[in-house]
Formats: sequence, C-alpha cells, structure tokens
Amino acid sequence: MSNGSGGNGFLLNGIRRMGAVFLFLFRLLVQSVLALGRPELIIAQIYNAGARSLIIIMLSGLFVGMVLGLEGYDLLQRFGSTEALGIAAALGLLKELGPVVTSLLFAGRAGTALTSEIGLMRATDQLTAMEVMAVDPLRYVAAPRFLGGVIAMPLLVAIFNLVGLYGAHLVGVQQMGVDKGSFWSQLQGAVGLRDVTEGIVKSLVFGLACSLIAVHEGYNAEPTAAGVGLATTRTVVASSVLTLLLDYVLTAFFL
Repeated sequence: MSNGSGGNGFLLNGIRRMGAVFLFLFRLLVQSVLALGRPELIIAQIYNAGARSLIIIMLSGLFVGMVLGLEGYDLLQRFGSTEALGIAAALGLLKELGPVVTSLLFAGRAGTALTSEIGLMRATDQLTAMEVMAVDPLRYVAAPRFLGGVIAMPLLVAIFNLVGLYGAHLVGVQQMGVDKGSFWSQLQGAVGLRDVTEGIVKSLVFGLACSLIAVHEGYNAEPTAAGVGLATTRTVVASSVLTLLLDYVLTAFFL
C-alpha cells in the first residue's frame, strides 16, 4: 500500500507541476504581448542571452563541424563517396546537431544565468517590491527575458550551423583533399527547404522550452541561496532532458 501511495503521490505531484508550468506559460504569453511595447528591454535580453553566448557557440560549432568532417570522411571513404561529405555535414548540422547542441549550450550558459538572476531578485525581495508598487514583475522582468531567449535561440543555431559547415569544409577540403566544387555543389543540390525548415522549427521550439523553464524556475525559486542554486540545477536538467525528448518528437513528425 505504501509503495502504491508513494507512486500516486509522485504522479500527482508531477501533474501538479506540469499544470503550474502551463498556467505560468499562459500568463507569460499574455504579458509578453504587452512587453512588446518596451522593445529596449527585449533587445537588452537578446544581447544577454545571445551575444554573450556567441563565443561558446562558435567554438563548439567549429569543433563539432571538424569532428563531423573527420567522421563523415572516414565513413564515406568506405563506400567511395567522399564527395558527398558536404551533404552529410549540412544535413547533420541543419537537422540535428545544430539545434540540439546549441540548445544544450544555451541551457548551460544563458538558461542558468536567467534563472539565477530572477531567483536572486526573488531572494532579495525585489520582485515583491515591484508588486507592492503595482508594477507587474512578469511584464517587466520575466517576459523580456523569455522573449529574448526565444528570439536569440534561432540566431545562435544559424551561427552554429555556419561555423560548423566551415569546420567540416576546413577538414574535408583542406585536410582530407575532398574536391571543393563537389563539396559545395552536392550540398546545394541535396539540401532542400524542408531540411532548413526542420532546423528552424526545432530551434524555435527548443528556445521556447528552455526559456520557459529558465524563467519559471527563477521566478518560483525559494527565496534562499540554496533555493536559487536548486532552481539553477533544475533548469539545466529539465532543459536538457526536454530538448532531447522534443528532438525525438519533432524528428518523428518531420519524417
């Protein structure tokens, strides 16, 4: 009986948390529409979430592309199709590695920063003070950060893909001797609008999910140092797991 009760309690708690997140998302979307009237706040958060993540995104994209070039060349060489390296690199980056790796990096860098920043404002009663002064913290604190993350994610994915393709070209053409013309012509001929669309949709969905989790955890963090730390940890774990889950769902949908 105790095991069954514990299982039911865990399930009910999970359903309760999901309901709270969806209610928070609804309120956040309403306030996000109103927050569009203050574009300077959103631009500042795009800079915080996007521009400050550029270094790690570009470095990771370069090395992922270089590894993709090495592994792709080794695999295609066994079938005598090394000219198709550009196709393999482009499809791997646009449809899968670009959105997923960027989302994981975003969760670890920008997501934790958003959670800890809002959580600290909760712990120091800044959000409570805004409510006392009849200023909605959802509109002026949470919504701009949420929109900034959602907008920054596709831009970061595009930069990751471009740098990754350069890394694959660097290894495949410069190091392994693949013909440059074949690399780019086959890439352009094989990659279609559907492949690009899949990557864009994934980046938007991942940006929405990671930004929502980061803002929700920070806004509802316990007002203590330990509570903020726990919320930051939950942000990374939940964002990473949800990214991989959504990646499978979206990939199955597009196939």
